[in-house]
Amino acid sequence: MDHLTETNLTAETLEYPVCSEWKENPEGSMFHLAHILLVLGCMGGSGFYGLLYMFSFLTLGFFCYSMWAWSDPCTTDSFSWTFALFAFCLAQVVHVSYRLRRVTFDKEFQDLYDYMFKKLGVSLTHFGKIVECCEGDVYTIDKDHCFAVEGKTSIDKLSVLISGRIRVTVNGEFLHCIYPFQFLDSPEWDSLRPSEEGFFQVTLRADNRCRYVAWRRKKLYLLFAQHRYIAKIFALLVRNDIAEKLFSLNDKAFDIRGFRYDLRLPSFCHGPEPEIENTSESRPVLGPSKTKTAERDS
Repeated sequence: MDHLTETNLTAETLEYPVCSEWKENPEGSMFHLAHILLVLGCMGGSGFYGLLYMFSFLTLGFFCYSMWAWSDPCTTDSFSWTFALFAFCLAQVVHVSYRLRRVTFDKEFQDLYDYMFKKLGVSLTHFGKIVECCEGDVYTIDKDHCFAVEGKTSIDKLSVLISGRIRVTVNGEFLHCIYPFQFLDSPEWDSLRPSEEGFFQVTLRADNRCRYVAWRRKKLYLLFAQHRYIAKIFALLVRNDIAEKLFSLNDKAFDIRGFRYDLRLPSFCHGPEPEIENTSESRPVLGPSKTKTAERDS
């Protein structure tokens, strides 16, 4: 009999407790605020700013949840779990903030990224490696000072103009200008192999005060060997810059009659075709030449 009673008591304790009556008052405001913050945290996006947004709201949400769980004296499980998740999300916020600080650049490098690299889908992490390669230095050229002198300056770096204007001449004759966010020495860079050395064949003189970024040749090739993706990005940028310079030269290439040369076909030039009238007067009849007459006689 006692065994039967004990079995019934055990079965009753294993049954799911039935709610006898609903609570008249809802949970406190901290409970609802925690869930709202958790929902906002789940709406975070990708990237550094998306992660920072997500973990910030999750941290606040789990903190509010911990405060609500602390007010329940019957159990410590809910408080322990929510506080542990709060500590984890807080650590993620600190970690993402530290990584974001490492990929935050000065204004000139940020402009360089926005104008040249962002449109190619280069991440801030890869751009950070590019900035580290040039040691974050920006150089200045005063007005009427030369960046390179033809036949004298060696080709030992790759440079991008950040501000100002550079005039390019050869033997004193003007070729074209280099404007911001264009390479200063892309043709020279592309013309040499990594093991070769050479000198500038043109002179680059500053029309006004200029600022530029430069990567040393050996360090940049070492970066290319470590990251093939960055090598492909630079190859695309350099060749596109060379194409733009060729088109700028094509706009100034005219012959003595004012016709524009086609750089794809150097032997020909573009010009207006003469109008041909369909009259007999406009078609001169050529008589037999003396050479053909002499051939017949022979």
